[in-house]
Amino acid sequence: MPSEIRVRRVYDAPSPSDGARVLVDRVWPRGLRKDAAHLDEWAKDAAPSTELRKWYGHDPAKFDEFRRRYLDELSGAAQRKELGRLRALAAARPVTLLTART
Repeated sequence: MPSEIRVRRVYDAPSPSDGARVLVDRVWPRGLRKDAAHLDEWAKDAAPSTELRKWYGHDPAKFDEFRRRYLDELSGAAQRKELGRLRALAAARPVTLLTART
């Protein structure tokens, strides 16, 4: 049975139910000390590129195109490798994907 995967803000306090805590942002979150993040991994290659993130700007009207472009990015070798690691992690225990954005 696959483990649960959830998404939370990296600024939220860790929870015992988080399982593996994985940051999925390209840049380190502002104002957060690395020791305060309580991360198991930082999966930079699973996050959208800086260019795509800036283009999108969290504009709901651009979401469909953002989704298409992001899926294209995830087909790269480094991205596929990162996704494989996340899948293996999720097969073993719950995973919480953390981001600075909501």
